[in-house]
Order: sequence, then structure tokens, then C-alpha cells
Amino acid sequence: MLALVIGGNGFIGSGLVERLRATGHRVRVLDQSAPRTDVDWRDVDYVTGNLFDTALLPAVLDGVDVIFHLASSTIPSTSNLDPVADVQANLVGALNLCNAMIAAGLRRLVYLSSGGTVYGDPTQLPVPETHSLRPISSYGVVKVAIENYLLMYEHLGDLDPLILRPSNPYGPRQSSTGQQGVIGAFLGKALRGEGIQIWGDGEIVRDYLHVDDLINFAATAGTGSKRGLVNVGSGQGHTLNQIVSLVREATGAPLPVEYAPRRAYDVAEIVLDISRATAEFGWRPMINLLDGIQATWQAINRR
Repeated sequence: MLALVIGGNGFIGSGLVERLRATGHRVRVLDQSAPRTDVDWRDVDYVTGNLFDTALLPAVLDGVDVIFHLASSTIPSTSNLDPVADVQANLVGALNLCNAMIAAGLRRLVYLSSGGTVYGDPTQLPVPETHSLRPISSYGVVKVAIENYLLMYEHLGDLDPLILRPSNPYGPRQSSTGQQGVIGAFLGKALRGEGIQIWGDGEIVRDYLHVDDLINFAATAGTGSKRGLVNVGSGQGHTLNQIVSLVREATGAPLPVEYAPRRAYDVAEIVLDISRATAEFGWRPMINLLDGIQATWQAINRR
């Protein structure tokens, strides 16, 4: 099977490339960045480009059996600054991909949406896939729009989409200097002997999932035939204050905290119901949070 990984140079995508290749699949990558140096790209067909180059897409899709769409140009904390750019970069790009797939007669698309943003502030916990979608950031709004287009194309008989709603992934290769991914950011601060800033009182709750668990699910389910929507998370919630304590335990760093006013687009509490992933796909997360943080800390130090 030939798998195309769009965004295959990223934190999640690069690990997915390695997992697919290790399980015997051929892999092609479409990414707008030059290949990262901490990945062995041997036998990977790496194409530099993006979903706006519609003239490139037919060649990129040639011979492909399954497409994994992981690319996103925005993050929740910045998407509201320019919603028009968010729509143009992410929604239009996804529609370009759908149109090119339909023209080429390709059906299987695995899309990484966002279990942390599409539901907004949920009315029940843990949150099932059937919960209403009320995103409070442009990032979540665009993710929902892409989901709806994929479901529309499924209804029309054009595509066989599998939509994954991951919680908050973390792990090796996650940036320790960026704005997204608090575990990676906190570990980076610990490495540099710095303090951290938390928006709000630190009691917002998130569902943290080790990237290897997410990749295991995506690679196995994506190369299968099941369709629809599925949450992929740990099924457990932790506050930011608890994450600070776990990072201190893993690193031995003091990690002083400065609290700032809460941001309006931050969901107060989100924990995913992963019963469908467990019952229908036979999957469950295997890496507990402290072990995952310690392994990520070791990877950051090696890097």
C-alpha cells in the first residue's frame, strides 16, 4: 500500500511516516518544509509543496492508496487573529485535496481534526463523538468545516473518510519552544532553567495523549476500511497545575509559575470519551502520563 502523508515533516507526521514504513507500507510525503534532520527518510518519496499547488497534486496522488492529512498552518492560540487567513490556508487547501482526490478516483482519506477544540465548552464529560460542535476558536471552526465537507463527500459517494479527533498529543519531536503543546513547552522551560506563564488559575483540564499512542491508532485504523468520526485520547483529564507538578517530578526543575488572566478562547475542561476507539477499533492508550513525560524529557536532552 502506498500512503501519502500530508504534513509528514511535522511532530505527528514524521512519526506516522516511520510507523507506516516499519509496517511494510510505501510512503510519500507532501510538506512545504525541507526534510527534518532527525528522521531517516530513506525509501520515502519526499515532495516539497502544499495543497495550493493544484498543478502538483495529480502527480502527488498518482498511485496512492490512502491519504493522511495532518497539515495545519494555524494553532488555537493564534487562529482568531486572522480568521480569513485561517480559512484560506486550511479550509481551501483541504477542498483542493478533496477535488484532486475525486478527479483521480481516490477515496480513502484520514483527516486529523481536533478533539480539543471542535466541541467547545462541553456539557458532558467525557465527551462522545455525538456531542454538539460549538468551537470557540477559529481553529476549531475550520476543523469542523473540513469535517462537514468530508462527511458531505461521503454522503455523495465520492470519498471514504476517517476523521480522527485527537486530544492533546505530546511526546518526542514536539517543539519545546513553540506556542502549542504545553508539555513540550514546559519541558523546554525546565531545560533552560526558566519559569512558565499560565493563562488563568491553572485549573483548566485537558486530555493528554502520547504521540506514539496516536500514531498507533492512525496507522492501523487509517490503513483499514472503517469510516466516520472517532475520538482518540487518553480518556483522563489533568489540570495544568498537575502537569506542572509532573514536569517538576520528571525534571527536578523548580519551574516557577506566573499566572495571567484567562483567555476567552480557552476551553475550560475537555476529556474525550474513547469508547468507540476501544470497542470498534480494539485500541486503547498504552503510555501513562508520567512515563510519557519522562521519555519526552529524555528525548529533549538527547536532542
